[in-house]
Amino acid sequence: MNYDFAVFKKRGEEIKEWFDKELSGIRTGRATPVILDGIFVEVYGSRMPINQLATVTVDDPRTLAVIPWDSSAIKNVEKALHNSDLGLSVNVGDSSIRVIFPELTSERRESLVKIVRQKEEQAKVSLRNERERVWDDIQKKQQSSEITEDEKFRFKEELQKNLEKFTKDIEEKADKKEEEVKNN
Repeated sequence: MNYDFAVFKKRGEEIKEWFDKELSGIRTGRATPVILDGIFVEVYGSRMPINQLATVTVDDPRTLAVIPWDSSAIKNVEKALHNSDLGLSVNVGDSSIRVIFPELTSERRESLVKIVRQKEEQAKVSLRNERERVWDDIQKKQQSSEITEDEKFRFKEELQKNLEKFTKDIEEKADKKEEEVKNN
């Protein structure tokens, strides 16, 4: 008999996607439009993501241009950018907003690395929780005689290999992001 690890693998991919999204929100001193994805603007009586109200483009390595499709929303977009805790400078023009990324200080770099490592640990904990859920299921199947004890330990090894693969991917991404934060 084979154990179906599809649910574990799917959940592992979801955790990796969550981790990627969390890392993309950590700025490295380089201007990237993804950083603004988490900013919501109060406009038209509701909260909308900035990328649904405006075009965001890279002007240069440290500057983004935010061009709202409706010029009446410029003040609201500006307010949302100021209220974000990203530490960005905002210059408002007639029809666009320039978002300037200041140089990162060494203290800020250190705090960003800590945030990266915290997110990494959160992802690893989620993976371990999923492993425990699957392991409990495998043990129940063995106790109810659906699988043999040998199969139980074979499945445990396979589960551990899957966990290690996901963990390695997350660690590599965290290391890469740490290098970006330290060197940009």
